[in-house]
Amino acid sequence: MLNEQQLRERSGSCCEMCKATENLKGYDLPNSPSDINETNVLLCETCLNQIENPETIDPNHWRSLNDSIWSTVPAVQVLAWRMLNRLKAEGWPQDLLEMMYLDDETMSWAKAAGDDVAKADQIIHRDSNGAVLEAGDNVVLIKDLDVKGSSLTAKRGTAVRRISLVHDNDEQIEGKVDGQQIVILTKFVKKV
Repeated sequence: MLNEQQLRERSGSCCEMCKATENLKGYDLPNSPSDINETNVLLCETCLNQIENPETIDPNHWRSLNDSIWSTVPAVQVLAWRMLNRLKAEGWPQDLLEMMYLDDETMSWAKAAGDDVAKADQIIHRDSNGAVLEAGDNVVLIKDLDVKGSSLTAKRGTAVRRISLVHDNDEQIEGKVDGQQIVILTKFVKKV
């Protein structure tokens, strides 16, 4: 991750989305791969507020993405792609998305946030109490579970740290119990 001075040098002290020059701050993109060093962008206060509070988005403010999509910085490309997908219903963002090119690795990074999936189609993992589970969360088993294919019984109250989500099934997560990676049904866990 670049520090704010490095971001200012890279961007020419301008917001990397709309080119504003005041109230700039670094923003680290969620769902960024750990093997990429430059996972943040320099944003103005307006862009940052609208990204963090999607209900306040002003579609006209984001017409500046017409320039941002041509950036050579992958993090800027990813954020522009994500914002265009959030605004797709406006019509004009679809045209920009069709013009935009991302290599396979950058496209995977862009899609990791799920902005291209309609809200109704997104897979949301929930624990036994209905709390939303995210990759990296810690959970506790609420029932003794026999692990298929082994003699292991995962006991009630066992902590499973840094879970990963099964992306095509909202009822399953993965985690390590006694050093063994297992699949666990979400209805048998409680978020810590």
